[in-house]
Amino acid sequence: MSKFPNNIFGIIQEDLVAIEKELYSIIQSPVDLVNDISVHLVQAGGKRLRPALYLLCARGGTPNQAELLPMAVAIELIHMATLVHDDVIDNAATRRGRPTANARWGNHSSVLTGDYLFAKAFSAVTLGTEKNRLKILTDVICTMCEGEIVQLKESFNPDQDEADYRLRVAQKTADFIAASCELGALSGQMDEHDVAQIREYGYAIGMAFQITDDILDFTASAEQLGKPVGNDLRQGIVTLPVLYALKNSPYRDELRGIVVKQAMSDNDVKRGLEIVHATEAVEYSYGQVNSYLQHARNVLPLALNSTVRESLLAVADFVGLRKY
Repeated sequence: MSKFPNNIFGIIQEDLVAIEKELYSIIQSPVDLVNDISVHLVQAGGKRLRPALYLLCARGGTPNQAELLPMAVAIELIHMATLVHDDVIDNAATRRGRPTANARWGNHSSVLTGDYLFAKAFSAVTLGTEKNRLKILTDVICTMCEGEIVQLKESFNPDQDEADYRLRVAQKTADFIAASCELGALSGQMDEHDVAQIREYGYAIGMAFQITDDILDFTASAEQLGKPVGNDLRQGIVTLPVLYALKNSPYRDELRGIVVKQAMSDNDVKRGLEIVHATEAVEYSYGQVNSYLQHARNVLPLALNSTVRESLLAVADFVGLRKY
């Protein structure tokens, strides 16, 4: 279930409960191993941010109730599938404080289960879903794959700039959240202008969400993150705080030497964190988060009903304050 405060998603709470039940139902497989891994992934929980935003945006208009649950479930299944594949690529041992699927069952079974979840996502929405909405889903999966490939290619590379970083964040995170909101607006039968504004809201929320994630890799505890602190740095993923420190720290050359190491020691990671913290990298990065969140607030369509508007504004407030 969502880890967002209940008051944010109060108007869709029954829908979120229904999503949870439907997730357990749709992942059922006669193959025990597929079933075990899929259940493990659903039980791992998560914020359910993408389907929740989809539902909220749909309720900003006049939705067809019959199509809401299948699309919301499909959106979450796609997200789950990408997380499974990410954990394999990253060789991650934990996520949300629990063992990853690849840590428990190995890479091969995990990748195939991720593929299974992608297929289940589209089976949920194949009937009665307009082609343009299916295209939004397929396009965003392509974009996420491209973002992961670019991130892999640029790992341990200190010669990146903020434009490179923002593009990667958009491809990996923001475009999917934008698509979730756009699909909600389409389900709510909003006009073309309002759909575009809702998508822009989602994009800004997604950018802020991922930059906050990247900040928390430096500022949160392992218990809060559910994974080791400094994990991005250890994997050579150059995030906004590191980019700032590489440009502004008097120890930029030392940090550069750490970033290029493909086998960082614990001391390397610790020293890298110290160099970043000695600058204003965290403050600068939060400034970027706040700019995106303010844009998200400002771009919401005037036609939204007040209850949905307040919920979407509350999402923006939470993203800016979250610690996990």
